[in-house]
Amino acid sequence: MAEAALIPPGWRGRWLQRVAALLAGASLTAAFAPHDLWWLAVLSPAVLLMLWRWAPDPREGAWLGWLFGIGLYASGTWWLYISIRVIGQAPIPVALLVMAALVLLMAAYQAGLGYLVVRWLLPRSVGGVLLTIPAAWVIIEWWRGWFLSGFPWLSLGYSQTDTWLAGLAPVGGVHLISFVLIMGGGALVTLLCHGSFWRPLALVALLLPWTAGLALRNVAWTAERGAPLSVAILQGAIPQELKWLESNQQKILDEYAALHESALDAKLIVWPESALPDLANYYSSYLGGVWSSARRHGSSVLMGVMRAEARGRGEEPIAFNSLLALDGEEPAFYDKRHLVPFGEYFPVPQFVRDWLRLMNLPHLDFVPGRADQPPMKLAGETVAVSICYEDAYPQQLRSAMAQSSLLATVTNDAWFGRSGARYQHLQIARMLALESRRYLLRAANDGVSAIVAPDGQVTGSAPEFKPAVLRGMVQPRTGMTAYLRFGDWPILGASALIILGFTLRLLKNRQSTSIKKH
Repeated sequence: MAEAALIPPGWRGRWLQRVAALLAGASLTAAFAPHDLWWLAVLSPAVLLMLWRWAPDPREGAWLGWLFGIGLYASGTWWLYISIRVIGQAPIPVALLVMAALVLLMAAYQAGLGYLVVRWLLPRSVGGVLLTIPAAWVIIEWWRGWFLSGFPWLSLGYSQTDTWLAGLAPVGGVHLISFVLIMGGGALVTLLCHGSFWRPLALVALLLPWTAGLALRNVAWTAERGAPLSVAILQGAIPQELKWLESNQQKILDEYAALHESALDAKLIVWPESALPDLANYYSSYLGGVWSSARRHGSSVLMGVMRAEARGRGEEPIAFNSLLALDGEEPAFYDKRHLVPFGEYFPVPQFVRDWLRLMNLPHLDFVPGRADQPPMKLAGETVAVSICYEDAYPQQLRSAMAQSSLLATVTNDAWFGRSGARYQHLQIARMLALESRRYLLRAANDGVSAIVAPDGQVTGSAPEFKPAVLRGMVQPRTGMTAYLRFGDWPILGASALIILGFTLRLLKNRQSTSIKKH
């Protein structure tokens, strides 16, 4: 009776619940950086679980999940407007259409989950909220980060880089943390809605993961390799609207040359994504000067560049978003594997591409690099590298990270303006350091350039929106965390087994009921 009294009757009650779902999703954004209200990652899903508990039918469960997703992604990715309209200068209708399409697509995953929860996963049961729904949530979250190129941004576990749960990252990665957060929300629902018999179990489900995370935070997982390494990260702070102007090219080259000269006391110098204002093919003399000065001072350079490769006669060259390693006798390239749809390539017919292409993008679509690219050799270390939001795909980087002693990622978050997206992106990179238990160097065009320790903490950062050289010392490390060894497969496999076991039990119960009726 007490629970029923919480549910307003009639259509008004239904719309109040839908508004509550929308607000719960919107509030979840504050669990992530820069707000860092991490406890909302338990409370907001708990509200959604309660609303699913009250849903009268699967259709309403889908509505509630859809509105929750709209609230989350509209509030958590609003900065796309800056990228598409303010910087990209796309027409307002196009910018709004692209934003709405992404939000609605991401919300559709939550809608599907809501339908499944109310239809089959028993949101009124203890087993449902503590096991089957968390398992389904993780599978949907993983699928969202993979299907149609994927968009893993705002995966729930990223919100916990500064909590005890960060200790679970080397064990099972971001999806394991997502699982225990949803289980924690289910524990809150159990404490509120079920009798005293279930409350001890709910408390264990709520508190045990946090205790385990605290205990595991001090586990080293990896070992020191050799002596500490001096590093320097260059931040040119080039405004995005000026980056591709021909009249500004020499100023950009001079700015980075000056930063590079001031950083030559470091063994490893890292430049941000697409630091040069055009294809690297046009700057052989400039690059030769950078390499010569680095050699004289015993430095190695990792530089974000765009480059083109010729194909057959009469064919248009292909372009890559790359990292250039200047070390040893020969330069080496890493080509970005996971490209951004509608940003780095247009998966549309040519006539649509001509209409959509933004005025300040490179004149060629990028093509993805090979999937089997090895780590890069720099300053005597093996460095696992990534470009832009590739750091949100640790499963793809896992093999390279396992072979590496250091991580480096480069990005150009100037596309996000002064929004919170750059801090969300830094949080994703911090999780990568946690999952691998290695130092991570992050070079961003205008911030946040940072040095991240193996425990995920930022040990140094450059001032944002200003030209700067960030210097520091990092300790190379080797060894395998459980996540590097097994990846996402243990938590995905466990989640699939939970769903399979529940499904078989449900079918068995229905069969028994059918036999009794006959």
